[in-house]
Amino acid sequence: MTIEIGVVGPHDLVDDVAATCEEQPGVTARRLHYDHESQAPAIVEAHAGQVEAWLFTGVVPYTLAREASLLHRPAVFVDYTGATLLQAAVRLLRDGRDVTRMSIDTVTGADVAGTFGEADLPVDRVRSLPYRSGLSSDHVVAFHRRQRKAGADVAVTCISSVYEVLRHEMPAFRLAPSNHSVRAALRQLLLHVGSQAQEDAQIALGLANLSDGEDGLLKEVAGLGGTVARFAPDTYLIVTTRGPLQDATGGFTALPMLRRLADRHETVQIGFGLGRSAAEAENLARRALSRARRVGPTTAVLSLRGETDIVLESTTPAPPAEVNLAVIAQRVGLSVPTLLRLREVRTTVGDEPLTSREVAEQLRVQQRTARRMLHRLELAGLAERTGNLASGTSGRPLTLYRLTL
Repeated sequence: MTIEIGVVGPHDLVDDVAATCEEQPGVTARRLHYDHESQAPAIVEAHAGQVEAWLFTGVVPYTLAREASLLHRPAVFVDYTGATLLQAAVRLLRDGRDVTRMSIDTVTGADVAGTFGEADLPVDRVRSLPYRSGLSSDHVVAFHRRQRKAGADVAVTCISSVYEVLRHEMPAFRLAPSNHSVRAALRQLLLHVGSQAQEDAQIALGLANLSDGEDGLLKEVAGLGGTVARFAPDTYLIVTTRGPLQDATGGFTALPMLRRLADRHETVQIGFGLGRSAAEAENLARRALSRARRVGPTTAVLSLRGETDIVLESTTPAPPAEVNLAVIAQRVGLSVPTLLRLREVRTTVGDEPLTSREVAEQLRVQQRTARRMLHRLELAGLAERTGNLASGTSGRPLTLYRLTL
């Protein structure tokens, strides 16, 4: 069995990390490099269907891709503590740098103290800036500049874009993952892949209630890699596994086949159940179908263990006053208070389209969070794209959305 891993990172790291991965029998690496860490989400999105797992050369591109809700396959990042940090300290000492007076980004103070403690190096004058969501390269550069003025002898960075700025201003060192750290990350990733394979093989059974025979159902189920059998009058049994169902529903967020079947049938109610046995999956599918029948004539529901029901999609129109926000919240993965605030925004702007930046300002959240909210609403049919608007910077254009919540 061969597994292809997407290795994502800056130009100067990807080849070495990929080569270390390919030392492992059965592993091939697709080299996916960027010029700036902000490009990582776009790279992941563009190659999502070409790899079976993701290995990021550091926590920064990994976090950016994760926050963009793009990691639907097993993914890990190479840790820069331990062997990587100790190796860097040895090189800096050889170069005559005072590693007890340095600034370091991305890793935590506790990690630095642990690694330096093993080497009996003091850390009371070492200043660290742990990576956190929303921390930009400009913030990191500013941190190192402040520490340089405060007496730091060398700036140590894990971020390529930061290094490119700092190396012209001060003594700077770029952390590169050690082979030991890469192998450790790869072992972790392969364990995740094995676990995911077992999970993907979990039985998924669906019960579809159609008003006019099975017209169109066979073709749709073929896209799930499944089979169809008559279960009862007007009800059909769909047999597949978790992996194809998860892919077809975009990570259990929407079921596009429901809308296509609705063009052929007056009633389309589908209930899916995921279980570790056929009996468990069938019981959950029955529960899901019962829930779908209560929601409306064109509805799909997924039931999981632990009394969890997810409304994948419902095209049943309802007057605004009758919309059940709790159901919508569960369906799109947002809280009811957030949906209420979004509804207030929609009421304010009417039919005028909004950008993710404007939504972020209205809700006082980060722009990437607003972008993720709008994407989820779009999948649920509660927002529609109407075009693009130049961002006013060198970044990508802003997408315009019309809220229909």
